[in-house]
Amino acid sequence: MDPQEFFALFAAERRPDPYPHYRRWRARWPVARLAEGMFAVSGLAEATQVLRDPAFGHPEPEYLDPADRLPDQPVDESGRVVRAFLSLNPPDHTRLRRLVAKAFTPRMVERLAPRIEELTASLLDGVRGEFDLMTSLAKPLPVEVIAELLGVPLDDRERFAAWSHSMARALDPPFLQHPDTVGPAVKARQSFVAYFRSLADQRRREPGDDLLSALVAVSDAGDVLSEGELLVTLTLLLIAGHETTTNLIGNGVLALLRHDGLGAAPPDRVVEEVLRYDSPVQLTARTALRDTELGSFAVPAGSQVIVLIGAANRDPSTGGDTFDPTRTPGRHLAFGQGIHFCLGAPLARLEGRIVFRELARRMPQLKLAADPKWTATTTLRGLATLPVASGG
Repeated sequence: MDPQEFFALFAAERRPDPYPHYRRWRARWPVARLAEGMFAVSGLAEATQVLRDPAFGHPEPEYLDPADRLPDQPVDESGRVVRAFLSLNPPDHTRLRRLVAKAFTPRMVERLAPRIEELTASLLDGVRGEFDLMTSLAKPLPVEVIAELLGVPLDDRERFAAWSHSMARALDPPFLQHPDTVGPAVKARQSFVAYFRSLADQRRREPGDDLLSALVAVSDAGDVLSEGELLVTLTLLLIAGHETTTNLIGNGVLALLRHDGLGAAPPDRVVEEVLRYDSPVQLTARTALRDTELGSFAVPAGSQVIVLIGAANRDPSTGGDTFDPTRTPGRHLAFGQGIHFCLGAPLARLEGRIVFRELARRMPQLKLAADPKWTATTTLRGLATLPVASGG
């Protein structure tokens, strides 16, 4: 097959609705070999296999000569790049995730519910008539929540959000990235690392009742997070806890307004159907850690596998292209599968439930006021603008 057919799936003109193209691709090639050592997976069964099978994982972190390191790039004592646990294989992944999970507890998430409700109410109280839902609610709410969770001072949250946005733009694979995104992403990461290195020092001296303080203090049988591990974990939490939830809210409201409107289904079911129907995370990648098989293909060790989450989630067995927020939630891959299942899923679901419930209660007549505009990223799929009218 011609790999250009695959790359065309992500063309800018297809961004408003890539799913018909995904559907045709999935029907022909649930697994496709794009080139020697490179595969794409769009079938639900095959995508689930890649995400769950220990034969697939991530390349081992590289060793960098001091002259080749970017400023403030965390490395361990041997010069190996420090990565967040999401990009590691066992046993490194197991160790780091266990430490983070001891700090980022279900109780900590549940405790945020009243604050999320308060923030949502405050943001919605400030809008009437026509407004951009992304600017007014979907963008500020998740960054306020993750900043609150981490204990970021109120005055710093605007730049906190800007760093997150710049870093998120650089998450696309190289073949989808615009060169202009790389420089700002590097600068944002450097600023973020420097900021949180200083804030972590403050929390060591004066611990608070926040996740940053818990991560600084967390221990498991004497094992603790190194400074580099703490900083990459915070970077992961920022992007995963902010950008994806912004997209969940925006994509969800758009889907609801294009179908039966707000209030047609329980909020928990709305969240799961939006995650399936228009997933905030559209693709991910894995590396074959040993020779294995995928569909009818032999996959040599070292091969790269791109998993099209957005295509797999629209498999006919899950509901296909029909948006039905009243359905009993079924399988989807929006939070991944296996050992890398998203640690922040409970927080994203909580925010989504509260937002969809409060919008339906406060603005039951909400409707689209103009066509929305999509962001230029593919890995994280979301809206730049969503013009709506409250009807009240």
